[in-house]
Amino acid sequence: MSAATEATAVPQVETKGGVVAYLAVNGAVRAAAFYVKAFGATIAAQHPVDGQGRTMHIHIHLNGSSVMLGDGYPEEGHPALPPQGFNLMLPVTGIEAWWDRAIAAGCTGVMAPQKMFWGDTYAQVSDPFGFAWSLNQAA
Repeated sequence: MSAATEATAVPQVETKGGVVAYLAVNGAVRAAAFYVKAFGATIAAQHPVDGQGRTMHIHIHLNGSSVMLGDGYPEEGHPALPPQGFNLMLPVTGIEAWWDRAIAAGCTGVMAPQKMFWGDTYAQVSDPFGFAWSLNQAA
């Protein structure tokens, strides 16, 4: 049975933000739970998992925006590939608290919070699923 035929109705929830990241990840349910712990996300909607433990869609709200994610389905032509060439930037206040929570949850520190040449305080972490997250606190 394909992912499309396994789909069930999911409640309609508000999509927040002007651009929404949609992440293909191996372990979408684990990733969504991790983002709740690391970044204070809330799970707005989630399709049920299939017989292989995958889900085609999870919608989370994170820092005032929507982020969507789903498992890769290589047999349908949609594998989850290692992320590269981008990061997900979170404009925040209280950057130290955001940093501490992300590190405590299991993110790897890439750049600790520091004042940058443009005047803001900036940091970067990598999550266990390979995604880079930037934290930026305006001056």
